[in-house]
Amino acid sequence: MTGRSPVKRGYVRPLNFRDGVVDMGHGAGGRASAQLIEELFVAAFDNPWLRQGNDGAAFSPELKPGERMVMATDAHVVSPLFFPGGDIGSLSVHGTLNDVAMGGARPLYLSASFIIEEGFALADLKRIVESMGRASRDAGVPIITGDTKVVERGSGDGVFISTTGIGIIPNGVDTGGHRARPGDAILVSGSIGEHGVAIMSKREGLTFETEILSDSAALHGLVAQMLAVAPGLRVLRDPTRGGLATTLNEIAGQSGVGMLLDEAAIPVQPQVEAACELLGLDPLYIANEGKLIAICAEEDAQPLLDCMRLNPLGEHAVRIGTVLEDAHGFVQMQTRFGGRRVVDWLSGEQLPRIC
Repeated sequence: MTGRSPVKRGYVRPLNFRDGVVDMGHGAGGRASAQLIEELFVAAFDNPWLRQGNDGAAFSPELKPGERMVMATDAHVVSPLFFPGGDIGSLSVHGTLNDVAMGGARPLYLSASFIIEEGFALADLKRIVESMGRASRDAGVPIITGDTKVVERGSGDGVFISTTGIGIIPNGVDTGGHRARPGDAILVSGSIGEHGVAIMSKREGLTFETEILSDSAALHGLVAQMLAVAPGLRVLRDPTRGGLATTLNEIAGQSGVGMLLDEAAIPVQPQVEAACELLGLDPLYIANEGKLIAICAEEDAQPLLDCMRLNPLGEHAVRIGTVLEDAHGFVQMQTRFGGRRVVDWLSGEQLPRIC
């Protein structure tokens, strides 16, 4: 996406974003590639770093004593590309920003890499890229460099996007999965399962009385507010692939602890629950793209919940369980009927290509 001179208007016609398609020339590194970059990507992502026009973006983050940097990368192959509540463009921004934010970091910059299939409609590509630009601007985190490649027809599936994010972790903040301790509280920022069910309903052509929308959103603003209230917050994680259950099993394994969840406390929208029953799915294992799990000391639980509920992305935050001492690392659930069951790792893939 960088390292190309601007296209002179006298050499080529403007891209036809209404009826045109991507062809192999758009990935060949010549004038057609430069035109695609200038008329689409630079127009949508425009910022001083991108306008440098080099193969990489130079930047100089100023670190205060004790601060560290974090980098996260994510590939997005979601199908379908457009779904209720979002698309692959906004999702690719939100997903990587959230990975950076779960490290307790303030995101600074993003990069983006596109693999586009020959014949892909320029109108759809424009819609995706403009969605990414809006998501980036809304988050206050610019896309400062990137790359595009075009593969032969039949060698891809429309478009795949990889994004990388860089951020700064404040001094004293550590939200790694190894820090959960017995007695800690387990919080979740809102209801689970919307993203995966929105994808599946669109993919299968299912309709419900109330439309199920993806929860895709950038969470770094919410995280910053939470850390201001509880700088010693133990663990942050976004329950994406594998959902809430798999993510908690990962944390339990990293920390060498067990967990006890309260089934009645775990928020699931009625329409999501109904869709899961229809499809034979368990919402505990369905991906989310705009929710976070927070594990904190008992004394921080209520202040954190109060803080989260002031933010629209955390207004339905609840406590769903407690960390236990358990060398086996079991995640258990207190059921609505008064019994207990083990909430195990996800076996296989409930919903492929949901992010």
